[in-house]
Amino acid sequence: MAKGVSDALNGWNAVKSAELYGVDAWGHGYFGVSADGYATVRLQQAGKPVDVPFEKIVKALEDRGMSLPVLLRFSDILASRIRVINESFAKAIADYDYKGVYRGVYPIKVNQQQQAVQDVVTFGRAYHHGLEAGSKAELIAALAYMHDPEAYIVCNGYKDEEFVQLALSSLKMGLQTILVLESLEELDIVLSVAEELHVKPRIGVRVKLSSKVGGKWSESGGDRSVFGLTASQLILAVDRLKQAGRLDCLEMLHYHLGSQVPNIREIRDTIKEASRFYVGLVKEGAPMGIFDIGGGLAIDYDGSHTNFESSANYDISEYCADVVEGIMLACDHEHVAHPTIISESGRALIGYYSVLLMDVLGTATFEVAEGDTDPVLQEAHVPECIANLIDVAKHLRTKNLPEYFNDALYYREEVQKAFKQGLISLRQHAAADRLFWAILTRIRAEVPKLKYVPEDLSGLDEAMADIYYCNFSVFQSLPDAWAIDQLFPIMPIHRLCEKPTRSAHLSDITCDCDGQIDKFIDLHDVKHALPLHEVHDGDTYILGAFLVGAYQETLGDLHNLFGDTNIVSVRLDEDGDIDFADEVEGDTVEEVLSYVEYNTADLVSRFRRLTDAAMKAKRISAVERRRILAAYANGLRGYTYFEI
Repeated sequence: MAKGVSDALNGWNAVKSAELYGVDAWGHGYFGVSADGYATVRLQQAGKPVDVPFEKIVKALEDRGMSLPVLLRFSDILASRIRVINESFAKAIADYDYKGVYRGVYPIKVNQQQQAVQDVVTFGRAYHHGLEAGSKAELIAALAYMHDPEAYIVCNGYKDEEFVQLALSSLKMGLQTILVLESLEELDIVLSVAEELHVKPRIGVRVKLSSKVGGKWSESGGDRSVFGLTASQLILAVDRLKQAGRLDCLEMLHYHLGSQVPNIREIRDTIKEASRFYVGLVKEGAPMGIFDIGGGLAIDYDGSHTNFESSANYDISEYCADVVEGIMLACDHEHVAHPTIISESGRALIGYYSVLLMDVLGTATFEVAEGDTDPVLQEAHVPECIANLIDVAKHLRTKNLPEYFNDALYYREEVQKAFKQGLISLRQHAAADRLFWAILTRIRAEVPKLKYVPEDLSGLDEAMADIYYCNFSVFQSLPDAWAIDQLFPIMPIHRLCEKPTRSAHLSDITCDCDGQIDKFIDLHDVKHALPLHEVHDGDTYILGAFLVGAYQETLGDLHNLFGDTNIVSVRLDEDGDIDFADEVEGDTVEEVLSYVEYNTADLVSRFRRLTDAAMKAKRISAVERRRILAAYANGLRGYTYFEI
């Protein structure tokens, strides 16, 4: 009986796979599972939503000769996120009869790729959605793409004179560029350059709030934040502006909580505190008019809708309503005009934008079906430590699982000691090791029969999880999974009508023990193994890592000289056919070597000398030399990842 038919008869189907991987919870309507067992992405065809299987996209890529791993970008999803954020703020403003407007700005640092910035500008034009630049390079990029006179360019970060000159020059040309003071020293630079250029600067101040929030980036806020002015420094800035006759240039208050703030209550609390600073600056005589709440709007990576660090206990509409209401109440209480609200949402805007697809190259398992059939174990006289393991295997029953589990661990340690002391042979050691894993395999199978699972046995699934070797680099494509234990939804893109029978950790192809993922999303806790399907030699098995649009491309590094993956932007044409709007080939070996200062011509020359010496020494023939040189040249031109 075919596997799919058998699973269907036993009650497994695509719906159960969707529940298992939580797609409906974290997919936000952008991702799903089809009835025939394929992961899908929702794209637009002539303005109508169409669910496209990832399998279909992979097949189209193969037809074009593009290999995995590949990063897929979905402009349709980015357009949707821009629309949702802007329309949610518009609705909250209308519901509360708020007298100001909303203007979003996208922080370029979240995904600095040219296509990402261009898409934000293109799809954001209808809402006058602007850009945030935190460096001179980001400002230069922003000025080339942001020409909307009603959109804001917010300049954060530390600024030198050249940075300030560019910003003020763009202001003079008609753009709404605001320089946010991160320190008192910057004020002198801004005023000096403004006088030279004969332009009235538009100044914002970043304030340090006492409020701190939870999540992985809690240190971004509070008194110890590296950016912004304290209350006393803020007053000093106001006084300096008054002395210079430039208080009329102070237009904006800005603060930043941190990224991925999971708890809406903490967001409400910071709004309350920041509003007091805003009102206070108005009372000091500053015109103000703009309230920049920074970033922090979270996305629900695990779908639990909680205040867990990889989740959010609120949605965009609730976030917008709380922001608008909080600012309005504070301003109305002090009879202050409602300001323009700016948010710097990056993760929430672009997180859904990208999906990484990677193929599984092979697997390793610790499961052993039979361990007592080895001829070594049948010998008349076996060492006592091995005999004790054999005894455990013979007498293992459901009722004595904890006892015999600990016995197996103890006797295995005795076997290892005996081997180190030369008391048993390599072949005996190998037979005992196989028997040990066979015992654990049996125990693992019996554990579900227990009414109560002892603590000793609770981590057995994790300890015996398979290793699935995947064609990617954690450090290049999912650096946050390594650096800060960020959780990303990961699941197979096919075979979803089949019940997964394996539990696995994922290993990349770098030569580094940190190049693995062993923490996965779960509605109740963090899972330490991912349910996957059995993979046989010759099988194509593809996994997708979702919600990777924020920061991952920007932060990736060249560990083991694995470079950028292939990248394509996917959409549908009017006929419903897949259209690859942008197609960027991944780094070649030659390219990544150049990044670390190798010269290709020099490498080839050095290697040629090595082959010449080998031929002269008659180690290789002239024909072999030609073949080796060709292989070296092909390697330089090849993809840094495994090519099938």
